[in-house]
Amino acid sequence: MQTKRIELLQRMPIFGALRQDTLQFLLEQAHSKSVPAGEYFFREKDPADCLYVLEEGRAAVVKTWQDGELLLRHLERGDCFGEMALMDFFPRSASVRAVADCVALALAPADLFRLFERDAEQFALIQMNMGREVCRRLRESDEQLFRVRMAEAKTASDFDTETVFRST
Repeated sequence: MQTKRIELLQRMPIFGALRQDTLQFLLEQAHSKSVPAGEYFFREKDPADCLYVLEEGRAAVVKTWQDGELLLRHLERGDCFGEMALMDFFPRSASVRAVADCVALALAPADLFRLFERDAEQFALIQMNMGREVCRRLRESDEQLFRVRMAEAKTASDFDTETVFRST
């Protein structure tokens, strides 16, 4: 079981290039969380207390919008979510709901601190990897926002081109 978990982590951007002994150490710190279909790992605005690595199942990242939820993306086996919990102290920015029965590994900030005490270089590598992953997601969000704004500008330009480019 541990070998499969290590292989799963090795394929993930956040844990990429970490030594096997480091991954083993992190797995010893982690705990498993099962979430049945339809239930939530966490909800938007909940306190952020750990990151998750989805081992089994499928989940949806959603944001509250008006009287419902807006799907941001789906998570599959091997996806990591909630990593901002290890980088800042802000509440959750979205909810994660199990679409199918899920099992995930959970790592808390204290788990990473224990890694820092054990091996600062490996800890720094995880931090850099998390930063890269957050930046990748930010770039995706920027691109989506750009496309929405350009679609709005195109629609508005059918009426008044000058207003669209002056307002930005």
